[in-house]
Amino acid sequence: MKTGRHARILDIIAEHPIETQDELLTRLREEGFKATQATISRDIKDLRLVKTLGSDGKYRYVSASRSSTDIRTNFSNLFSTSVDSIDVAQNLVVIKTLSGMAQAVCAALDSADYPSVVGTIAGDDTIFIACRTADLAVSLTEELKKLI
Repeated sequence: MKTGRHARILDIIAEHPIETQDELLTRLREEGFKATQATISRDIKDLRLVKTLGSDGKYRYVSASRSSTDIRTNFSNLFSTSVDSIDVAQNLVVIKTLSGMAQAVCAALDSADYPSVVGTIAGDDTIFIACRTADLAVSLTEELKKLI
């Protein structure tokens, strides 16, 4: 069931410009899949989907399973257009985004596989990044600030 749903999600985002989890959930339900918003959220993370800016100026989900160069480019584009500020407190990096963009930026950040990052948490407009040390948090902050 999960494998079939994952395959269909990849097909849906390839065929349609899906901007939100709700849109994806609606399409899946129309096709007979029984899922909740929490399930879709986990699927997005499992599939490593990220939001990228389309030629129409709207964000949409895409698969991050392309080359690492593509992932970094998509991350940089999303990051530069969605992040308002970055700050550091001990070993935590705090990123403020445009409203509703924190989860997309966080998923893209997770896909970028920064070795200094232990874990991330995203809300609506805020991301918390736990780094291994305070020095690594400062280094990550400096690196990320270059993207905005």
